[in-house]
Amino acid sequence: MRDKSKPFYYFHSVITVQSISNYDKRYNTVITIGTFDGVHIGHRKILERLINSAKTSGLKATVLTFFPHPRMVLQNDAEIKLLNTVEEKKAIMEQIGLDYLIIHPFTKDFSRLTATDFVRDILVNELKAKKIIIGYDHRFGRNRNANIQDLITFGNTFDFEVEEISAQEIDEVSVSSTKIRMALEAGNIHTANRYLGYPYMLSGTVKKGKGLGRTLSFPTANLHIKETYKLIPKNGVYVIQSTLNGQAVQGMMNIGVNPTVDGSKRSIEIHFFNFKADLYGKEVRIEILHRLRDEKRFDSVDALRKQLEKDKVNALALIS
Repeated sequence: MRDKSKPFYYFHSVITVQSISNYDKRYNTVITIGTFDGVHIGHRKILERLINSAKTSGLKATVLTFFPHPRMVLQNDAEIKLLNTVEEKKAIMEQIGLDYLIIHPFTKDFSRLTATDFVRDILVNELKAKKIIIGYDHRFGRNRNANIQDLITFGNTFDFEVEEISAQEIDEVSVSSTKIRMALEAGNIHTANRYLGYPYMLSGTVKKGKGLGRTLSFPTANLHIKETYKLIPKNGVYVIQSTLNGQAVQGMMNIGVNPTVDGSKRSIEIHFFNFKADLYGKEVRIEILHRLRDEKRFDSVDALRKQLEKDKVNALALIS
């Protein structure tokens, strides 16, 4: 079990490749393919099998994933919210033990590759696949018209093995990225974290705010997340942890509009416990541990300050 005082994402060094064409073709691979949004415990079954297979076969454990998300490109779905930014996904994948993470740009032209072209030109010629591990319901190629039986046929033609993750195995872990998104949007952080297998992350740059927190004796770091597709949990007050200047730091975070002072713009404000340093302009990644309460309007700023003091007591109790 990992030390929860340390963040989840500082472990194994994986080689990240930004395009299929940049892969080092000297190495044969065992590969799996997917968007892997959240890299949740359901995904882990596939990834663990991938890594174990690589160890026994002497192949490179490789994940082929895509950005933008295919729905963003094919359905022009600007409203889609993802559980990971690209950098967060890379950080999570690093600790799993992969050899290569290939993040390929997903375009309409790429989506039009036939199943034959995709297998022959991409998987075999570019990525040197000798084994492919994939879920029973995986579909690929133009219009997603090829399935795992087609992949097995291709394997016989192009000399690679196909290992299927059965419906029963996947259903044993009754979890999906959609369920996690729904939990976060409802403020159910414990369910989301249980399905993810790690605390949900937010990553961004600390920007100057209005300074209200300082006047309340609760100075805050205002987190700006540039990736508009990143899912932000339901408004409210949360217990968080981070690593700042090499040390584990806990705190509490408010997501919302600051209704007590007639705010209107949604913001993410973090008060770190027992930490004093200038964070302006710095990149910060936080993990959400617990949800304390909904955001609410108080009758006065003083009433808000008293509630924040109660929140801190409750947060410290949960942390301890």
